[in-house]
Amino acid sequence: MTRFPIISKFSARRVLAGMVVGASVITTSLMPVSGHAEVPYFEDAVAKGNLPPMLERLPEHPNVIDFGAEDKTIGKYGGEFVTIMGRSKDIRMAVVYGYARLVGYDPDLNLQPDILEALDVNEEGNVFTLHIRKGHKWSDGAPFTAEDFRYYWEDIVNNDELYPVGPPRFLFVGDEPATFEILDEYTVRYSWSQSNPFFLAELAATLPPFIYRPAHYLKQFHEKYRDGDELNAIVAERSLRSWAVLHTDMDRPDRLSNINRPSLDPWLVTTEEPSDRFVFVRNPYYHRVDPEGNQLPYIDRMIFNISNSKLVPAKVGAGEVDLQSRVLSLKDYTFLKQSEAKQNYQVRLWDVGAGAHAALYPNLTCSDPVWRGVLRDVRFRRALSMAVNRTEINRVLYFGLAQPTNNTVLRKSPLFKPEYRESFTNFDIDAANALLDDMGLAERDSDGIRLLPDGRPMEIIVETTGENPEHDDMLELIGDSWRQVGVKMFVKGLQREVLRNRAYSGETIMSIFNGVDNGLATPNTVPSEFVPAQQDSLQWPKWGQYYQTDGEAGEAPDMPAAKELMNQYRKWQTSNEKGRKEAWQDILDINSENMFSIGLIGNVPQPVVVDKDMRNVPEKGIHSWEPGAFFGIYRPDTFWWDR
Repeated sequence: MTRFPIISKFSARRVLAGMVVGASVITTSLMPVSGHAEVPYFEDAVAKGNLPPMLERLPEHPNVIDFGAEDKTIGKYGGEFVTIMGRSKDIRMAVVYGYARLVGYDPDLNLQPDILEALDVNEEGNVFTLHIRKGHKWSDGAPFTAEDFRYYWEDIVNNDELYPVGPPRFLFVGDEPATFEILDEYTVRYSWSQSNPFFLAELAATLPPFIYRPAHYLKQFHEKYRDGDELNAIVAERSLRSWAVLHTDMDRPDRLSNINRPSLDPWLVTTEEPSDRFVFVRNPYYHRVDPEGNQLPYIDRMIFNISNSKLVPAKVGAGEVDLQSRVLSLKDYTFLKQSEAKQNYQVRLWDVGAGAHAALYPNLTCSDPVWRGVLRDVRFRRALSMAVNRTEINRVLYFGLAQPTNNTVLRKSPLFKPEYRESFTNFDIDAANALLDDMGLAERDSDGIRLLPDGRPMEIIVETTGENPEHDDMLELIGDSWRQVGVKMFVKGLQREVLRNRAYSGETIMSIFNGVDNGLATPNTVPSEFVPAQQDSLQWPKWGQYYQTDGEAGEAPDMPAAKELMNQYRKWQTSNEKGRKEAWQDILDINSENMFSIGLIGNVPQPVVVDKDMRNVPEKGIHSWEPGAFFGIYRPDTFWWDR
């Protein structure tokens, strides 16, 4: 066996301590827990015999966080921290912030085992052996074992009633599903005949697939394990359609709608919906410890207050939170800084990991045949891009602190090229008009608005989610400059789910939304945001739907550039690292030339408000959904109160 390093975010070939020769073996430190005093929060329960002592609750080898590498200090137990969410659905952010994953990114964006003790990957990247920590327990004290992985594979994703379309796509290579094996009580293996470059990235995702489930709890809702009459009685009592609906409702690991479902997260939800205040308490069986053997998290409770998004900045400025980034934007920075002197908080500006702060998405699969033809002409997309005054947007909305950009990878990405960011972003009304004239769209009405090929005025309805006032402000500025090229804009605010459904069905002509999540991509990052492989990509939803349903829905890509993107996507899936990088660069080249989405502004700093007494929160971080989970990679379970 030869020493073989694991995939890393910035260096796909970085040697990690503790790797075993032969396959890529990712391990964590096996420092013994020092047997410190009980967590004060649990002292009473332990004394009464309702809870085992700390050392009996921890795995044999807990995940010891390297405070030196992460520039952290040993903390103190106790207290709670309060943050605000804009809607009750956002309680899922507790799963995001907690960021307990089988394998996850560290603050340097390298993949490391977390819930797992180790992970072996063979040289070909098609065999993954997962080693579970012996003695690890669910939050109710039940053992976490290979049975929880088997239950997910056999009884959930391969059950026709729970998953009619079969296992998620990342568990396939082409048409070949994973071969799942239990090697022993604490070891499972997934394998394919060819490499699977999706597997690790999915396990480390901000919202991962959770390929393990609390089998001991969920079996009571499964027809295979519960008496049929008993199960039917529960279904009838809840007025549900079937046992499968009941099972799904009782599971939902990322929605936290069932407060009784066992978890492996650092904090456990205790509040049922609906509510405007959700309380999370520490998990007594959590698997991480600090370097001195103290069980994490340090902070006992996490509070999510639900408030109208428009009121969040004012509430933050009034000192009602301890840690806040969600809902805040750079336009709030001046107000928050002015309030800083009166309140016990500090406003920090973090970098962002998104490829663009906002982008326009012309729907290339819209149902209107005339608009479809116009939108698919690259000259039209380039003209609209050059008719956007990004410098004006930057100065008016972002104090000149942001950067005009396309919707692409960031400078920190090893795949970055300057032209990806700059192509067709120069504000040039004459060039934009020339492109539109060249398309044969020279005829205008009495108001100077160009006419579509069927004689209709060129009036574009840009749909928004209504969640981000900055998008409306941008569109107002863009609408003025588009009038100079004979294009009239209307803005239509919708709920996010309504907008997406309209885009999926082809009703939407154009929308505005955030840019690509992962602007920090490497050759080993899945390039799905840049190819028509996802229904929720607003520039080509029907093509993405076609790919995700294996052709059962949606439309097959019928533009040459889109077809070539899918060819390169397949090349990426089947290549070695050199081939994956070549495929990535071709994908980015094609996106740059074709302007499938129109990036507007990027590198907009994210305000992060932190109570001055809270420790171990980075002064400077990357605020990113994927990868990063916002605060998740900085481990909020290590934050503590110095009071």
